[in-house]
Amino acid sequence: MKQRFGLAMATAVALAPMAAHAQSRPDQQAFFSLYKQLVETNTTLSAGDCTKAAAQIATRMKAAGYAAGDVTLFTPPGHPKEGGLVAVLRGSDAALKPMLLLAHLDVVEARRADWVRDPFTLVTEGGYYYGRGTFDDKAQAAIWSDTMIRFKREGYRPRRTIKLALTCGEETNEAFNGADYLVRERRALIDAEFVLNEGGGGRYTPDGKREVLALQVGEKASQNFSFTVTNPGGHSSQPVPDNAIYQLADALKAVQGYDFPVRFTDTTRQFFTAMALSKGGETGAAIKTLLADPTDRAADAIVSRDKALRSTLRTTCVATMANAGHAGNALPQRAQATVNCRIFPGETVEGTLAKLSELAGPKVRVEATPPIRPLAVPPPLDPKIVGPARALAAKHFPGVPMLPIMSTGATDGIFFQSIGIPVYGVPGLFVDPDGNGTHGLNERIRIESLYAGRDYLFDLVKAYAG
Repeated sequence: MKQRFGLAMATAVALAPMAAHAQSRPDQQAFFSLYKQLVETNTTLSAGDCTKAAAQIATRMKAAGYAAGDVTLFTPPGHPKEGGLVAVLRGSDAALKPMLLLAHLDVVEARRADWVRDPFTLVTEGGYYYGRGTFDDKAQAAIWSDTMIRFKREGYRPRRTIKLALTCGEETNEAFNGADYLVRERRALIDAEFVLNEGGGGRYTPDGKREVLALQVGEKASQNFSFTVTNPGGHSSQPVPDNAIYQLADALKAVQGYDFPVRFTDTTRQFFTAMALSKGGETGAAIKTLLADPTDRAADAIVSRDKALRSTLRTTCVATMANAGHAGNALPQRAQATVNCRIFPGETVEGTLAKLSELAGPKVRVEATPPIRPLAVPPPLDPKIVGPARALAAKHFPGVPMLPIMSTGATDGIFFQSIGIPVYGVPGLFVDPDGNGTHGLNERIRIESLYAGRDYLFDLVKAYAG
């Protein structure tokens, strides 16, 4: 997952007390067993096995009563450990197009030496579950899988067919991507009217109260670009101005100093309108000015003091890796850097490449690093999606407002949006202001958040399925 909802908002909103949740109900105990097994199955790209994790969930689904024909395990040629699963709970109304629950099984790398606890052992401590993937994205994968199992065991027959897709490769741009594979090679298996995915969620205040819920309606596209400078080099005792490292550094400084233009989608316009009211003061006034005139640089400067708001306004590009030189006593013959861009919906890889090339100058070769990600296409603010999510949020999380957001990151949803299937990041799972260690050290999720979110999402899927 690329950046779950975690905007830094000091908003004056209604705060709801958190109910206590534990593994007291039989259905919660069954869920915890699935969740624990999934977290403790290593699914990193370097040493993990998504195929094994998918098979474990398939076994549980068949034990719950799913026929073999309704549970498809797929392992594309050449990727024996990057497989996934698609399951189907058939609906009663053939006129209703299916819905798809999407989650990814792979997780970000985690070195045991860096962590306080073993990242692939689920540890309960201080009201949290600790472990790699406890939040991103095995909480979502476990909830979706558990929901499908509960439906089958309860004999629930939805009007709308419900599909589940668990895939591998979301966390690494250059890896094999199971969602992309399903869209290109197995579309009939995952075809749907809409997709429910990660990317939304909720946010706690620093003192642990629920602050705000978010429904993700749109996201950016993640694309890497390589910056390369080469020249003959030479002896370091006789420096020359034509130095590959300096030229690369100048190019990266130019990228650092450039702000892409402010843009709005229907989602971000609604989001910033709400933010102007909640923030008030100088920032609230600047947001109102920017909504009226996106070219107002003074207003942009005020709003962009908040890194999350700045990133929600525009395409962003940042240097993330660099490598240069071949010897400590030689002029560099080569200097290379990776620049990661999060491209605003409606803008293109080609357009971003053109701007980066202009900034870098003629001595730096700038290229889009394969694979080339699809164009980000914002889904509509569909009342059939927003309405049930908001109504159930009022029941499960009374007093907590829900806002539509555009993720500043990117998810596998972009592959489905590229073929015209709208994707929505569901609310329900709350994060702490620090992001819960997602993609970093000592990843965790509040136990209360996991079980409360699970109950909300179970009801939400039912509401959409009929």
